[in-house]
Amino acid sequence: MADNCRPPLPAYLSEREQNASFFLLANSRGIMRHARYVIGFAFVVLLFCPAQVHGQESAAPAKTSVSKAVPDPGKDAKPFHEDWTTLTLEHSTLKMEPPVVGVVDDIPGTGFIRERHNVTWREGDPFDLYVVLPRSVKNPPVVLYLYSYPDDTELFKSNHWCETAVSGGYAAVGFVSAFTGHRLRSHLLKESFVSEMQEALAETTHDVQLILDYLATRKDLDSTRVGMLGVGSGASIAILASAADPRIRAVDLLGAWGDWPNWLEHSKVIADVERPNFLKPEFFAKVAPLEPVVWLPKMKAKVVRIQDVRKNVSMPDESQEKLEAAAPDFALVNEYGNGRAYLTVQPPAFAFQWVKDQLKPDAKLGVVSEKAERVHFFPAMVDKPAAGASQSPATDKEKEKDGSKAKTAGPVSK
Repeated sequence: MADNCRPPLPAYLSEREQNASFFLLANSRGIMRHARYVIGFAFVVLLFCPAQVHGQESAAPAKTSVSKAVPDPGKDAKPFHEDWTTLTLEHSTLKMEPPVVGVVDDIPGTGFIRERHNVTWREGDPFDLYVVLPRSVKNPPVVLYLYSYPDDTELFKSNHWCETAVSGGYAAVGFVSAFTGHRLRSHLLKESFVSEMQEALAETTHDVQLILDYLATRKDLDSTRVGMLGVGSGASIAILASAADPRIRAVDLLGAWGDWPNWLEHSKVIADVERPNFLKPEFFAKVAPLEPVVWLPKMKAKVVRIQDVRKNVSMPDESQEKLEAAAPDFALVNEYGNGRAYLTVQPPAFAFQWVKDQLKPDAKLGVVSEKAERVHFFPAMVDKPAAGASQSPATDKEKEKDGSKAKTAGPVSK
């Protein structure tokens, strides 16, 4: 996020909250550095205040192949090859190499043990994998956490986040997508998740499958009960990974990106000055096989929840609606009129609970329900004006659009 760019924070925040938020944004490399203090609206910052793609004179030049071919020193070994056009690993030579343990944090008085592993199964793309174990719990179920570009691993380093993630006896596995955070160190400065979207989506989808392979080798985890929570670009990858691998039992999607032609044209993740670079037919053609709208109804998870927040500058409303329309007939769909409605209905302290509940032995999975029972809209919520103050035209317009004339958190079935 450029230092001279003061992004608009969501209107539901009070003036005091906005001032505090701007202070954090202006005095750190990213809001996630302060996650232990602001974990309450970390999710919403990811949705409403995306860092834009800056400093790119043009999109990265087209690569000569849809895969990487790295010579292998072994005499009879096949050269490394990774196919970016397919979700599964069957057309790639990529193999799971056991990660190397870097650091183990066993902090007295905490409810977790945090491991940081170094993953090196793809040449030139090492990355950190965090495995956070609940203390004194034998073979806990596992939840994978993949947040949105451009945020790095700061959340996983937060003791507060780790305590929340393992509460109830669940292991947490955290990582970041390709071309994100520390994974950008081995790439050109002009390359980013967006400019290399085909490679970033495909490689991270492959990573999820290899991470599952690794987790299955551990004797201290229940790899038969795995869920995944994805946010923004991480939610898009969760869709693709679930379409490729049935081992992910439950998937929770918050603000998933998708509908790539419309997303590339309107999402504020991309700076307007750079947008023409991503609206070329050849760019659309590369990302078309990795379209979340296409793969969403093909997900192999037993239970799926989709949560979308309208007026989300990262994901246009039209694209949200297209993604929701493609949801499988057992998916729970929650549409929130604005960020305040989301925070009221889904307090951040309980953001992880839904996916955890789906991993319980008695959870009801894959139940097909009528649309009215599983698709809900929560109208936009506004602050109550102070005595003697009048509502602004924007607030009146918002209330009229959402059909909400009173502050309410109740759902409206569709």
